Amino acid sequence: MKYATTINVRKHLSRLVNEVRLHNTVIAIGRRKEPDALLVRFPEYYNKALSAELNFHANSDASKFLKDEPDLYTTADLKKRYGSVHK
Repeated sequence: MKYATTINVRKHLSRLVNEVRLHNTVIAIGRRKEPDALLVRFPEYYNKALSAELNFHANSDASKFLKDEPDLYTTADLKKRYGSVHK
């Protein structure tokens, strides 16, 4: 992740947006090395029925590492804890 000050963002917004769009770079924006916001690429597949946050997480690589993790609970464990989904 890159860091940019608010002053730098004002001066170079177009270049930074292109860098995010073309290279999928994430840029933290803030003051005094304290990030206040993130400049991230807009999801390629945007579902209008979902919130912006869910679209972001569904289309990012943030949770990709979980696919290699073992499942901690079986379907039977979840049904026992939460009941059947189909009632």
